Amino acid sequence: MITANNIRKSYGDLEVLKGVNIHIKEGEIVAIVGASGAGKTTLLQILGTLEQPTNKDAVLEINHKCVPLLNPKELAAFRNKNIGFIFQFHQLLPEFTALENVCIPAYIHGSTKQQATNDATELLNFLGLSERIHHKPDALSGGEQQRVAVARALINKPAVVFADEPSGNLDSESAQILHQLFFKLRDTYNQTFVLVTHNESLAKMADRTLTMTDGNMN
Repeated sequence: MITANNIRKSYGDLEVLKGVNIHIKEGEIVAIVGASGAGKTTLLQILGTLEQPTNKDAVLEINHKCVPLLNPKELAAFRNKNIGFIFQFHQLLPEFTALENVCIPAYIHGSTKQQATNDATELLNFLGLSERIHHKPDALSGGEQQRVAVARALINKPAVVFADEPSGNLDSESAQILHQLFFKLRDTYNQTFVLVTHNESLAKMADRTLTMTDGNMN
């Protein structure tokens, strides 16, 4: 599913990633842990194609596609179809309802309004939000907002979902519900999850836990 070799990233003289190698299988849930500043989020952004490695000889293959060979337009289309993102701060658009927020990536993908609405409604129902789909974000709890963000990440049925501290902004009960949801989604849709987290409970639930230290993967 994901093969990354010799991933390096520098910002000026600061070397954040020092030749990271990682392989993740289809349907696997992998947690990446480590101290703040170890390079976890930078690695996740590169794996998710939001950033590029500094070195030209880096290898990144996702779902059998060699990502560095894609031009910007191809990369944007690949990302929209194959990759979902869940962030610590849900980043929902406040002027839109939960349903409308979830539909946006589907519209970008080219879905009709009816198809996007049907798919988004199905996902929101699956996530226990059937009574909240027409509410705007400020009328939802933190846990509900994050579940809307999960639905938005899943609307195009991505092969892999990247999550950066997905429960870091939630209370313990909401966090536990979200963690269990990831495994339910994996079992239902066979999606691959790569999670950056400081949450020990989530890390222990994962199929594998990888530790980053000073820009290296242990």
